Amino acid sequence: MQTINVNLLEKILYHVEKPGRYVGGEHNQILKDWDSIRTHVCLVFPDIYDIGQPNLGLAILYDILNQQPDILAERAFAPWHDLEAQLRQNEIPIFSLESKHPIAQFDVIGFSLPYESLYTNALNVLDLAGIPLLSTERSAEHPLIIAGGQACYNPEPMADFIDAFVIGEGEEVILEVVRATEQLKQAGADRIALLQGLSRIPGVYVPSLYSVSYAQNGTISAFLPLESSVPAFVTKRIVAKLPPHPTRLIVPNIETVHDRLSIEIMRGCTRGCRFCHAGIVNRPVRERPVSEILQIIEDGLAATGYEEIGLLSLSSSDHTQILQLTKSVYEKFQNRKVFVSLPSLRIASFSVELMDELRDLRPGGGFTLAPEAASPRMQAIINKPLDNAIFEETVRTVFEHGWLSLKLYYMIGLPGETMEDVQAILDAGKRVLAIGRQIRGNRVRVHLSVGNFIPKPHTPFQWYPLNTTDELQAKLDLLKTGVHRTGLKLSYNIPGTTLLEAWLSRGDRRLGQVILRAWQLGAKFDAWGENDNLPFWHQAFSEIGLDPDFYAYRERALDEILPWDHIHTGVTKAFLRRDLEWSKLGKTRKDCREQCYACGILDSFGADRPISPLVYWGCP
Repeated sequence: MQTINVNLLEKILYHVEKPGRYVGGEHNQILKDWDSIRTHVCLVFPDIYDIGQPNLGLAILYDILNQQPDILAERAFAPWHDLEAQLRQNEIPIFSLESKHPIAQFDVIGFSLPYESLYTNALNVLDLAGIPLLSTERSAEHPLIIAGGQACYNPEPMADFIDAFVIGEGEEVILEVVRATEQLKQAGADRIALLQGLSRIPGVYVPSLYSVSYAQNGTISAFLPLESSVPAFVTKRIVAKLPPHPTRLIVPNIETVHDRLSIEIMRGCTRGCRFCHAGIVNRPVRERPVSEILQIIEDGLAATGYEEIGLLSLSSSDHTQILQLTKSVYEKFQNRKVFVSLPSLRIASFSVELMDELRDLRPGGGFTLAPEAASPRMQAIINKPLDNAIFEETVRTVFEHGWLSLKLYYMIGLPGETMEDVQAILDAGKRVLAIGRQIRGNRVRVHLSVGNFIPKPHTPFQWYPLNTTDELQAKLDLLKTGVHRTGLKLSYNIPGTTLLEAWLSRGDRRLGQVILRAWQLGAKFDAWGENDNLPFWHQAFSEIGLDPDFYAYRERALDEILPWDHIHTGVTKAFLRRDLEWSKLGKTRKDCREQCYACGILDSFGADRPISPLVYWGCP
């Protein structure tokens, strides 16, 4: 096996904007001897190094695989336009950072797909590697192409390109996939036999082993496995207890989007927000104990030299020992000039004590709250009730305790939303700014960050249509006009980007043809606002003969077979339907820690996976 020409690589890196993205050699990277290792895995994050390298999921899998003495795991990222041009011009295949081997020489290529706008980048990486894009065109000589991540809970749009999807949490199943691949290849299995063998691993979905048929109206009429040994439904993998956290994280060569020691303190959520895809697919809740988190911080700081710690989860302030944790972190690390951030906080979780601890851990930083909706009616619809008096008292306390900057997250385009509900967002922002200036003067800054709602798979809102771009634009125009000369800052998502995400997250297997054609026309880095790729997508839909409105603006029937119905998150479809009806009635649910609503998640474990109340908070 040959590495790429390093001398030629050095020459072409003079012509790119940030060569540090491609050289490897970072502190804590793991470089094993290629020839002495039996199995080679390349972990690919199909976005630029600056965004992909800080991804904690990538770091966890890198650590787990490289702990095995007979497995080598290396990394690759999507090259920016400048390096891609050089690679194509000089006929250099895309390569791994550690050993500079072409990624086509690896046994397994694992794509991380946390969001749908990476799909065309994944195709571009395969093309740069010289690997056929279509799974059906690959032979036993090609690497096994697998994918995992939050976007894979609806794998169908990428079914033509990925050999096998890992559904759910990857810490255990990644080794099972790699070991099964080793054993089947050693036994002389051809590619079909390899895929059949992988399909027998719980949580692994092999799309080529299923057939899809469609009714005249375009909806799915049947989704069936081709063989009796292939499961009709694939249930996500769940780790019973959060595994040991990596501490020797790779320290990047260049500035990245998150230059910090990231630590997952909790996984899952018990709040039940009806719009939230992550809140459903990451159930149940599991927490790390404070003592374990403190040791991870200690070891991680020693191994990396970072000066900032990110305590991560869907809602960090919902950790049952969050106050003890923040106090312990402050007491143990206050003399090291280490900053601590909790990126996701809930108003209902706050106390004055927690605010003071956060201020001490991150002096001079801003504070973030996520009301999501501003009117009581909308708050009930999305199951995120918030007493305005409590909200304003929380805001008042934030400013009274020394904070000068406050960011508020809201959504527009939610089911049943009116322009009055959008106006309520503006009114709330103005009230917050007035409270802040009354307490702290004109130095106060209030930032409204507004996202566009997308009815995501596996949520109670999955049957709803997306707001049209005109509807979203009208709501944004109201907000933009309303913040003019108020002192409020407003940031928002472009409706066209929202439309693309809706197509890709809600699409069926036929969308693979559209993705391929859009990439051929020039679509890539679709998440980047500076790339106006939407015309490529509209042209692709037109050429393939699919109606894009079918995937975005159509309300789906409750008895319809949805493209992702064969993927089971552990939460039943009956529960989602029931929660949808409650939403229409404005009926809210309590936190799952207070009352169990039998969503089905505990049934996903089976009798051989015992449930401990010390691990699963809020579940009986």
